[in-house]
Order: sequence, then structure tokens, then C-alpha cells
Amino acid sequence: MFSRVNFSTESGLLQGCLQGDRLAQRHLYDQYSGKFLAICIRYLKDREHAEDVMIEGFMKIFEKLPQFQSKGSFEGWMKRIIVTQALMTLRSNRHLMMEINMENETEFQDHNYELNHMETEDLMRMVESLPVGYRTVFNLFAIEGFSHQEIGDLLGISESTSKSQLNRARNTLKEKIASQTPKERRING
Repeated sequence: MFSRVNFSTESGLLQGCLQGDRLAQRHLYDQYSGKFLAICIRYLKDREHAEDVMIEGFMKIFEKLPQFQSKGSFEGWMKRIIVTQALMTLRSNRHLMMEINMENETEFQDHNYELNHMETEDLMRMVESLPVGYRTVFNLFAIEGFSHQEIGDLLGISESTSKSQLNRARNTLKEKIASQTPKERRING
């Protein structure tokens, strides 16, 4: 029989999970599943597929829990596992394969655009509409905080390809923002 520990602290929760306490594991899942599902959806778009990846990610978290050395944020450690699981899924599924567009980059024409009245939700919808490669690199760099070298290692691409994909993602987002009509800006603002 497992000793019951206090799950209100991170160390208590971690200790319970390490002991294999199902209640502690459920508590950890309940505490982070919403946040981690949102991360998976950013990469995979399809909610059902994202839920599967999140569950696989939690299985990896529980499997690798003894490897966590308390050298940094526990949430950050788990988040990295979830992101890695989403990326592995992207790489292993042909229909989700990242398209790394290496064509000559066209210069972005400076459009007059405003972010002042744009809601975060609208911007995230625009990010979701990006091609898989652009969206993945944008999420990893701008949202998750990975360096281009780390992104290259995670995705199996060069650092310069990561930079190029980020630049193209940003330019595409700028074009989408600029193409909003004044009426759409008022509605969104």
C-alpha cells in the first residue's frame, strides 16, 4: 500500500507519482492536461489527434519521471516532453509531414497593418492557418522559446532553415494582418 502524501505541493505530487500513486497521477494530469492539450493543438490542429499525443506525452512523463532531477522547473520539463512528442508525431506521420519550402524567398512588401486592435485569439487563429512547417517553427521559437539550433535538432533541419521558416511565418502573418479589411479590424477590436 502506498503512503498518502500531500498533493497540494509540487514535491508532494512528484513524490506520489514516483511511488505510482494513481491519485497523484490523476491530480498531475488534471492540473496540466488543459495547458498541454493547447500546446498539442498548436502543432497538430486536429483536436482528437492532439488529445492522443497529449496522452502519449503523459505516459512518457510518468515513464521518465525518475529521470527528473529537480534542476529547473518541473512544468518546463514536462512541457518539453509534450512538445517533443508532438514533433515526433509530426515527423512520423506522412500526412502530417512538415513541408519545408526552400524556394527563393520573395521580399515582403511593407503593408500598413495594425496589431493594436487585434485579439490574441485572432492572431492564434492566423498562426493555426500557417503551413505546417511555418507553424511548427513559429510555435517552437516565438511561443515555446526554443533557439534555432534546438529547433533544428528537434526537427532534423538546419539552423538556417529554421530561421528561414520563422521569417516566412512572420511575413505570412504580416500579410494576413495587412489583408484584414478595416471592418474586420473594428469587429476584432
